[in-house]
Amino acid sequence: MMDKITSYNELDDLIFSLDIGTRTVIGIVGKYDGEHLIILDSEIKEHSKRNMYDGQIHDINGVVEIVNGIKSTLEKRLDIKLEKVGIAAAGRALKTHKVRLERNSDISREIDKRIMESLEMEAIQKAQKMIDTNEEKNKTSYYCVGYSVMNYLLDGNYIDNLEGHKGHQIGVEAIATFLPHVVVDSLYTVMDRVGLEVINMTLEPIAAINVAIKKSLRLLNLALVDIGAGTSDIAITKDGAIIAYGMAAVAGDEITEAIAKKYLLDFEVAEGVKTKLNSLEEQSFIDVIGMEHEIKSSQILNDIKDTIESLAKEITQAITQYNEKPPSAVFLIGGGSQIPMLDIYIADNLGIPKERVVVRDTSIIENVQGINEKLSGPNAITPIGIAMTAIDTKYKDFLELKINGQSINLLNSKTLKVSDALILIGYNPRKLIPKRGKAIQCFINGEIKTIPGELGDPAVIYINNKRSNLDSKLNNGDIINILDATEGKKTEPKLFDIVDKSEYVYLEGVKEYLIKDIYINGNKLDGNIKIKENDRIDINRLVAIDDIIKSYKNIVDIHDLKVNNKFVTKGYKLKHKDVIEINKKSSKNNISLIINDEEKNFSYDKKDFIFVDIFNYIDFDLSKPKGHLHLTLNGERADYHQRLTSGDVIEIYWKNN
Repeated sequence: MMDKITSYNELDDLIFSLDIGTRTVIGIVGKYDGEHLIILDSEIKEHSKRNMYDGQIHDINGVVEIVNGIKSTLEKRLDIKLEKVGIAAAGRALKTHKVRLERNSDISREIDKRIMESLEMEAIQKAQKMIDTNEEKNKTSYYCVGYSVMNYLLDGNYIDNLEGHKGHQIGVEAIATFLPHVVVDSLYTVMDRVGLEVINMTLEPIAAINVAIKKSLRLLNLALVDIGAGTSDIAITKDGAIIAYGMAAVAGDEITEAIAKKYLLDFEVAEGVKTKLNSLEEQSFIDVIGMEHEIKSSQILNDIKDTIESLAKEITQAITQYNEKPPSAVFLIGGGSQIPMLDIYIADNLGIPKERVVVRDTSIIENVQGINEKLSGPNAITPIGIAMTAIDTKYKDFLELKINGQSINLLNSKTLKVSDALILIGYNPRKLIPKRGKAIQCFINGEIKTIPGELGDPAVIYINNKRSNLDSKLNNGDIINILDATEGKKTEPKLFDIVDKSEYVYLEGVKEYLIKDIYINGNKLDGNIKIKENDRIDINRLVAIDDIIKSYKNIVDIHDLKVNNKFVTKGYKLKHKDVIEINKKSSKNNISLIINDEEKNFSYDKKDFIFVDIFNYIDFDLSKPKGHLHLTLNGERADYHQRLTSGDVIEIYWKNN
C-alpha cells in the first residue's frame, strides 16, 4: 500500500474498479501514469449469503452492504474519498439467438446496401421479439448487444452477397446476442446507493479479454473461458474482433459438489479441498459424520475424474457451438481454471494440441504494476481488466445516445453504427426504404401489364445535425435524428411511355416502322394520351420477318433472307434497327441426279434438261471410245433425248465387248 494521497491531481487520476461476482467482490484502486496502471490497494470480500446467482444481483441490499464495506475499507486505508467507479456486467447473463428472416423484394430494383441493412435490422428485431416472448414468464427484458450475419438468401437460395442482385424474395440468417436490462439496472442501483458514479461499464468477458488477449492476437481464432463458481463465460475472437459471447452452465461448483458427495462433506469444506488440489500432496478433513480422512490429492482427483471430464466436455461443446468449429487455442481464467487436468481434457475434447489450452494468471498482464499475491491468480484477471478498461474515461463500453429525442444506453462491444442503435429502439427498418407510388394496370394485346409508381426518397439520417448514414460510427453523447423514407407519386404513364412507336427496321435501305396502328379501348389513336387503370391497348405490330415480307408489295418470290448480314429463316422475330436484305431467285433451274451412285446437282438455263446434257457437266470423254458405251436411266436403257427430272438414277460407263 502507498502513502496517503493528498494531491488533488493524484486524486483526479485515481481508478476504482469493482468486480461483483457470485461468490466474491473484488475492489481495486489504482492510478495511471501515462504508461502503466499502478495498483495502490485492493480488497476482496466473500458474500455472507446468496446475494447473487449466476452473476445476477438478487438481493440489492446485500450487495450494497458488501460493496460499501469494500469502499469504506479502501477509503480508510488510502485516506481518500472514492466517488467514481468502473464496473462490469456478467457475461453469463448473455443470451444468444439464431434467426432467419425472408421478405418480398422489388424485382425491378437492384438490392443495395441500405436494403441489406434494413433486412438485417428486421431480422434482429424478430430475434428480439422471440427472446422477449420466451422470457415473458420471467418478466425479463433483453436488448441486443451485438450480432453477426451467417448467410444471405435470394429467392430461397444461399448467396454470399445480395448487393447488386435482383429477386422476388431476399433473406438473411443471423446470430444475435442479448443482455437483460435488469443486469445493468441493478448494478447502477447498487452504485447509486453507495454514492458511486459509474464512469465506465463493460462486460466481464470484454474486461478479461482486454488484458488476457492482446488486440494484436485477436486476428487469430481464440477462445477465452472464465470458469467461475456457477457458470463458465466464453468469448471468441477472430479477424481482429470479439465475434461471440456465450456460456456453459457448469463451472467450479460441479467439482465441489462431486467432492462433497464422494466424501460426505459440507459444501464449504469441499470447496476448501478443491482449492488445495494443486498445492497439497495430501489433505486432511472431517466428514459430516465426524470421521477424519487423510487422502492424497492424486486419489481425490482420480475419484472425481468423471466429473472433471464431464465439465471439460460441456465447456468444449459450448465453445464449438459459438465458434462452429474448434478454435486455434483456448485461454482459461477464473478460479475454476485451476482444477487439475481440466485443461488437458478440454484439449482432448477439442482435438487440438494440449499446449494450446493454457491457464492464464495475472503475470501475463502488461503495463500493470503493484500486483500482489492475492491478485496473482487467474481469478484476478477480470477485476484488473475492469480497471484497465476504465483507464480512459473517454472510451465508454456503454454509449449514451439520443435518437429522435429518445435516450438510450448502447453496449460498445464493437465499432457501433447507427443501425445498431436503431435495432435497440425498435425502429421499423422498412421506414428506411423508399416506397413506390401506386401502380396502375392495363392490358396490351390481351396481356396484363403493371406500371409501377415513382420511387420515393430514402430515409435521411443526421448525427449532431450532420448528414450521415447507417454505417456512420457512433460516439458517446451523439444525437441522432432520422427522417423516414417517403412514398413516391402514383404513376401517370402516357401511351408512348409504354409503347415505343418509333421502332423501325431497314428493308432494302428504307425505314419500315414496326408499329402500324394502335387502338385504345377499341378506338384507333395516334396521339400520346394518358393511360388510365384497366385501359385495353391493342397494337398492330410487325413481329416476324414474314410480316414485313407480306407488306413489301413488289416482292413476290423470296429466295434468301439476311438480317444484319446473316441468313435467317421465316419466323425470325424482328428487333429495332434490324437491317434486312432480300435476294430474289435467279432465272436458272436446278436439277439433282444420281450418276454412278453419286449425287450431282446442276443448274441450267433452258426449259428442259435431257440425257445428253449430262456430258456438259461431267468429266467423261466421248471422243476416245474404250468399248461399248453403257447408258441407263432408272435401270432402263437410256435415250440421248430423254427428259430428266430430279431424283433420276443414271449409269454411264464403257463396257468391254
